[in-house]
Amino acid sequence: DTTATAVSGAAPGNSAEGAAQEACLRDVRSTTGNPDVSVLSSSFSEAGTEVILQVGPTGQWSCIAYGDGTTADIMSLTDEGFL
Repeated sequence: DTTATAVSGAAPGNSAEGAAQEACLRDVRSTTGNPDVSVLSSSFSEAGTEVILQVGPTGQWSCIAYGDGTTADIMSLTDEGFL
């Protein structure tokens, strides 16, 4: 079953998850140079929250956000060779 992506106890309104989404929005905008970025989904984890974003017409991007506000592994899911 691929639908079990949520971590127990993490609600969509979780402030840590929201902070992770904001960090990824910020850094994906910076990385791509495109201000048209929106969150499609996220999977909260204490170890690092995976956020999937839509970047304008260029496609979907992935980002991992950490509790300290840093991000890593920003990459295009549409063109996996890019970043």
